[in-house]
Amino acid sequence: MPPLSGVDALGAIGSALPTAAPRSTTDGDAAGFGASLTGAVDELRALQSTSNGLAVSAVTGDLDDIHAAMIASSRASVTLELVAAVRNKGIDAFNEIMRMQA
Repeated sequence: MPPLSGVDALGAIGSALPTAAPRSTTDGDAAGFGASLTGAVDELRALQSTSNGLAVSAVTGDLDDIHAAMIASSRASVTLELVAAVRNKGIDAFNEIMRMQA
């Protein structure tokens, strides 16, 4: 397989990311939101575990493709930033609601 150019490589990485299914609005939205957050944290743990495993393989010399380690590391980093941003927005929203009640 020939190496991918810049745009093709980004498309290949993007196609490997999970996609969200459309949801309808129901009374179970709170549970669905909680399940989504739990799934995101579980996915983050899996990405970090994969990244750590590939990093160890790279350090010990057992890794043939350093690109895989770099891509896994970048995915874990970006996912961590996303989860942290969602957490911060949730905390901000909670604090704003508490201020409205005071």
